[in-house]
Amino acid sequence: MALKRVDALLADYASYHRTRGNLVSHAFGITLIVFGILSLLHAVPVAGYWTASEVLVLTAFLFYVTLDVPLAVGVAGAAILVDLAARAAGSWRVGASAFVAGWILQGIGHAVFEKNSPAFFRNLVHLMVGPAYLVNEALRIRPVRASPSGQGP
Repeated sequence: MALKRVDALLADYASYHRTRGNLVSHAFGITLIVFGILSLLHAVPVAGYWTASEVLVLTAFLFYVTLDVPLAVGVAGAAILVDLAARAAGSWRVGASAFVAGWILQGIGHAVFEKNSPAFFRNLVHLMVGPAYLVNEALRIRPVRASPSGQGP
């Protein structure tokens, strides 16, 4: 039986994130990066209360729906919470700082704990898989089996 695309993506991502230290640095790093992006996008009004931040959350949700509906709902819930926190912070400077700090944590995770390059160096889709992977790890929506590094989609 062939793996669904979402399972192959999660397994490939998992193969680049095997150590506890890297997973912890990514849990904080990815959250800070998403918070930073959403904070920066709150400075771009779209219509009334809505900003480019909400447009990104909706667009991401539509991408995740193409992979797996329950996972998309979980990621959307997390994204909405982070979006509300970004709106409450109300500062693009805080967002920019969070974005930079998040990438530093990602680098530390790969350099210190994992000793490999980030998955998105090989497949840019992993920039979208990271948040879904974290939500999946927290909620256990789909089973994930790490593929041998470099053997995924």
